[in-house]
Amino acid sequence: MQNDNRIFEDLARVASGALSALTGVREEVEARLRDQFQHILDRMNLVRREEFEAVQAMAAKARAEQERLAERLAALEARLEAEAAEPRQKPARRHSAASPKEESSPGT
Repeated sequence: MQNDNRIFEDLARVASGALSALTGVREEVEARLRDQFQHILDRMNLVRREEFEAVQAMAAKARAEQERLAERLAALEARLEAEAAEPRQKPARRHSAASPKEESSPGT
């Protein structure tokens, strides 16, 4: 019986060693894959998320400003068109009470 136990213990040790070796190999493979992917991504000249979000925020702000300015321009153009459509009238002269000198005909 002790031989059976010893065999099982040896098998358990071998399996445990194999599992720890496989775990180490798996971690090594994952690390190398991560390094390779990082190297590939660096060569592709991709933008990082933080940079993308910053540029996206700047673009949204610029679009809002552009829309605000477009509305302002439309309002100014409408006002200009309204002023141009109004007939231009010369201001009427106000006649004050005529002085006696003005009432008499010239040369009299």
